[in-house]
Amino acid sequence: MPMPKEIIYTIEDIYNLPEGQRAELIDGVLYDMAPPNRIHQKLVMELSATLRNHVHSKGGSCEVYPAPFGVLLNADEKTYVEPDISLICDKNKLSDRGCEGAPDFVIEIVSPNSRRKDYSTKNALYSDAGVREYWIVDPARERTTIYHYEEDAAPMIVPFSQPIQCGIFNDLLITINDLL
Repeated sequence: MPMPKEIIYTIEDIYNLPEGQRAELIDGVLYDMAPPNRIHQKLVMELSATLRNHVHSKGGSCEVYPAPFGVLLNADEKTYVEPDISLICDKNKLSDRGCEGAPDFVIEIVSPNSRRKDYSTKNALYSDAGVREYWIVDPARERTTIYHYEEDAAPMIVPFSQPIQCGIFNDLLITINDLL
């Protein structure tokens, strides 16, 4: 008896979702997204504002986009993610669809239903796509895991009470507890 054919979704399927339904697409597989909680949203707002204010204070050209903001990492139309925060410094990557290619810096705020995806699946995805820096902010564990992919080094784990040196902006320190 033949096996049922596995469905491979594309970015077109993402754009055809019912109004208000959010999902991410990784290698042709759809992942529904649950609504975020209050702490998640506070962290997205505060981190986005901190990054944006830093860019503006320095006269920089990078742009900060909080979710929902589409990131199309590959040219194969089978991967579409909505990082909690994307920082893009190459304006040629920006289109009406979002970011076409890898953002320079991505931050994901861990939710109970996103833990495995943020630490494993997205970590590999962002590394392979060319993201320069990736933070996984984990409110349940009160720590941030930081990957500097360009350095090919082990991740750093920083408690919320300690300042984090931003790799993209070497003159920016962020202490997560100060944002809560």
